[in-house]
Amino acid sequence: MTMISPWIAAICAVFAWWFFTGAILFAVRKSDAGNAVAHGRSVVLAVPMLALGFAGLVVSAGTVSVLNVYMAFLSALMVWGWVELAFLAGIITGPERRPCPAGLMGRARFIRAWRTVAHHELLLLAALIGVIGATWGGSNIIGPATFGVLFGARISAKLNLFYGVPRINTEFVPQPLAHMTSYFRMGGVTPAFPIGIGFLTVLILWCATGLTSAATPADATGFALLTAMATLAAIEHALMVIPLPDAKLWRWMLPAPTTTTGKSNEL
Repeated sequence: MTMISPWIAAICAVFAWWFFTGAILFAVRKSDAGNAVAHGRSVVLAVPMLALGFAGLVVSAGTVSVLNVYMAFLSALMVWGWVELAFLAGIITGPERRPCPAGLMGRARFIRAWRTVAHHELLLLAALIGVIGATWGGSNIIGPATFGVLFGARISAKLNLFYGVPRINTEFVPQPLAHMTSYFRMGGVTPAFPIGIGFLTVLILWCATGLTSAATPADATGFALLTAMATLAAIEHALMVIPLPDAKLWRWMLPAPTTTTGKSNEL
């Protein structure tokens, strides 16, 4: 089997998802144990990753080849990873940094919750536009497609945490975002969950159809990567309902927390 195999592409996507998630969690956990500027320093030191991501998107956009498909995929993850690091480090979140008042409901709760993440959501949108702009006119669209899958899945996940799901794991919530857990709601499944799962299911089927009908190895590789990422997003949603110990995937590699910011609802 070679890197042209769709199965290898799917395995690479799973590994990249695990690695990037673990690397970001590690950086944030280390900064939690540092001084007052540790989080900001980690975000600044990661700027070259952001620049490399955009450079990779530009370089790989012109030609559809297996190598360029992988480059575009990893480049999109680099851009996404920096934005997520800036968020988890508490550097780019929103103007509201206080916990949700007890008893706040309805529209007022939604607006206040939006204010806790507004700057991050706008940055994500700007990054999406930037990724599209960096690849505009090119024949390789795996970069913006990868970022788009992550973007849609993240919005759905945040809405589900806000409206309510049976299981919420706050073990990895960093100190700068501890106030955000007060906006989560643990309870029964709401309409946001089947809508999110339905969206991801349609996306998986669309990507899988593209994979089965791919005319070239590059197309097959691209659709395999996208199918794997959409499937991982659906699994992450399912874990808001199904009590499985997913945190064990990264817990072993992280430094011990300096303070308890949340609890795990795992087995």
